[in-house]
Amino acid sequence: MLAVLITLTPGRRNEFIDCQKSKVRIAVLPIMDVKTRWNSTLELLEPAYRLREFTRESLQIPKYSQYRPLFTTQDEWTIVKYVMEVLRPFRYRTLWVSKRHTVTLHHVITVYNDMFDHMDGMMRALAKNKTQWKQDVFFAAKLARQRLSKYYAEVTPTTGMLLISAQILDPFRKLRSFRKWDKGMDINPEDETSYTTQYQEAFLNYVENEYCAKLRRGPVNKLETVPISNLVPSTTASGSYQSSVDQYDLSSDDGEYLTPYNVPETTAGLSDRAARLLTAARLYLNSPPEAPKNWGQINPNLNDYNSDPMEISSTFWIPDITDWWRQQEETHSKYADLSNVARDIFSIIPHGVGVEASLSLG
Repeated sequence: MLAVLITLTPGRRNEFIDCQKSKVRIAVLPIMDVKTRWNSTLELLEPAYRLREFTRESLQIPKYSQYRPLFTTQDEWTIVKYVMEVLRPFRYRTLWVSKRHTVTLHHVITVYNDMFDHMDGMMRALAKNKTQWKQDVFFAAKLARQRLSKYYAEVTPTTGMLLISAQILDPFRKLRSFRKWDKGMDINPEDETSYTTQYQEAFLNYVENEYCAKLRRGPVNKLETVPISNLVPSTTASGSYQSSVDQYDLSSDDGEYLTPYNVPETTAGLSDRAARLLTAARLYLNSPPEAPKNWGQINPNLNDYNSDPMEISSTFWIPDITDWWRQQEETHSKYADLSNVARDIFSIIPHGVGVEASLSLG
């Protein structure tokens, strides 16, 4: 309502601009509406919060005294600030998966995990608070989490296999995240029931059935998939565990990778090219993740109402996995044959998977 009153006439607009002179580099007017899309609520709240002191000052003009009761109270601004903190991680993930500079499919599982963690942490912080507005936020978060669980449960086996393969084909991560899931739940990564072993075998079966079988012109077996309930740590999806996994944490013991196993030089009965592909896949899985020259980490100080969204997202595509796979192909490295698999999978954009709908929660 105040935004309408302030922008109603040229005179009022000029008065509001005058309140900002000498205090900000660029004076702006309140936003009355935005297009309904991802982050639309946050896009309305942030400018209002940023301009709150100027709005208060403009209402001190005597002729506008009748509108002062409409001004948001300090307690209400506290609620607005809290809601913005709740919504900002959704914007961060939205900007991430909507990038066009390079592929982002390998981040989808991370997005699911982080969104579960964010809502679980928020709900734990609010659960015992009896303040009415915090109870209202808790109820909204609970509904949002139920909706996220619904999208998560609707991931098909084929899509789940693509997401797992995309994460594994990130050369700077490989199986590292899955190993951390196992260790976080006191599971030996080498056990048959571990996430690491299941996903490694599922990926090798995918390469064998979808690529090697076609190369030798044989029948394609039915694609084996892992249970969709394992797309994120089961305890995270159920709400009883907060993984807080740093996708590029270098603290893992890379010594686990230094002794390759089950990597034959040749495979009888397959064409040479199919044999090279399967061997390359096994070598890739049994070698440590690559060490990038630099990391694309967000600066927490940028994710606030004073920040440019493009600046927030400026490092999302670092390290560039497409450049790494391109080099493998161009230099005819030991992973050159596997680069064809990577190219096929990374040609899929996240808009084709359920995580896109999940971001509408924000």
